[in-house]
Amino acid sequence: MANFAKPRAPRFSMEVYQNEFLPQGGRDVHAIVTVTSTGGATATAARALGQDAAVVIMVDCSGSMEYPPEKMRGAREATAAAIDTLRDGTAFAVIAGTHEAREVYPGKGLLATAGPDTRARAKEALRGLSAGGGTAIGTWLRLADGLLRRSTAAIRHGILLTDGRNEHEDPAVLRATLDACAGRFTCDARGVGTDWEVKEVTGIAGALLGSADIVADPAHLAEDFTLMMEKVMGKEVADVALRLWTPVGAEIQYVKQVSPSVQDLTGRRTEAGPRAGDYPTGSWGDEARDYHVCVRVPDASVGQEMLAARASLVLPGPAGEPQPPLAQGLVRAVWTNDLAASTAISPQVAHYTGQAELAQAIQQGLEARKMGDVDGATAKLGRAVQLASASGNADTARLLAKVVDVVDAAAGTVRLKAKVADADEMTLETRSTQTVRVKKT
Repeated sequence: MANFAKPRAPRFSMEVYQNEFLPQGGRDVHAIVTVTSTGGATATAARALGQDAAVVIMVDCSGSMEYPPEKMRGAREATAAAIDTLRDGTAFAVIAGTHEAREVYPGKGLLATAGPDTRARAKEALRGLSAGGGTAIGTWLRLADGLLRRSTAAIRHGILLTDGRNEHEDPAVLRATLDACAGRFTCDARGVGTDWEVKEVTGIAGALLGSADIVADPAHLAEDFTLMMEKVMGKEVADVALRLWTPVGAEIQYVKQVSPSVQDLTGRRTEAGPRAGDYPTGSWGDEARDYHVCVRVPDASVGQEMLAARASLVLPGPAGEPQPPLAQGLVRAVWTNDLAASTAISPQVAHYTGQAELAQAIQQGLEARKMGDVDGATAKLGRAVQLASASGNADTARLLAKVVDVVDAAAGTVRLKAKVADADEMTLETRSTQTVRVKKT
């Protein structure tokens, strides 16, 4: 009999980049916390080792998926490709979503266990998918949540595909559903075609700590679903939290993930003991992410120094039992009258501050364009071009060039294009929060 070694858990490391020097009267300390996870099993090895994961795929089957017919056909093929990518032993289910949610496979409120037979039966069940009905995404998520809660898997994940707006459900219902599901499973969301609402899709992914993207051409759905599922199969540690402890008098102003995408975590804090709070980061495989932490400290005189915050990565443990941190880093504050030292900006902080501004400039520029505010759109999108050029964000620069004619990238001088394809505008908006990592020197 084959003898497989137990998969190695990833090793976490943490680095803190900052300028710790503050002028007299200075109170806000900025730091970039880089977290790296390495040394875990690869997705290929994980397939052989049968690691612990549960996945629910939610497929839009509303009437609009039949216009054109390639969308429904692409959705069936993409779901089949994702099922083929599941490693043996993974718990899974497929949901058809319209104005209600219906179990496609395996049914009866159960999850199937991935293997040759169940994969074949699941793909056979996909042949019965057809388009008809409305769109109520909250019902899909609630059914997925119910199915995933039946599993004891550590990694619980959803994949959601939609081609339209959430027209048959009150927005408050969807928000309440996302609040209820947050922390129970993560979810990647995809919009196919150009008739869906970007803020809805990105809002779903943001609330559930997943990725969002556009697949304008249904022919590319299978490739996208395969890549998504490969990433899910590479996840090995779930429910990791970034814990920030601050001393008396210091307060966290904000916490943002800034790479691989901008995601504000400030409002998602849960208390974790005296002067400590946890911010969710979701599931991890072999990867690196960056977080921007801003701490407001008490005023102090020149020459004094203090620990502004202690950052650590933690996993949930039995109630009341402290868990050893996976990694730790320190954020410091030192007051000085050296003007050069106190005014220097950490390259990492400067880079990601610019990336966050880039995302905001794109979103505001596109909104102004939709409202017919030519001057406002030109100014904001020009600033976005300037920031993308300065930071080396070539992917975003290419997307911007489909919406504006770039006269001078360094100066941010642009002209709005008279005609812009819906797919190009939606791609820019959907991917506006994707960042490029700072170059290490």
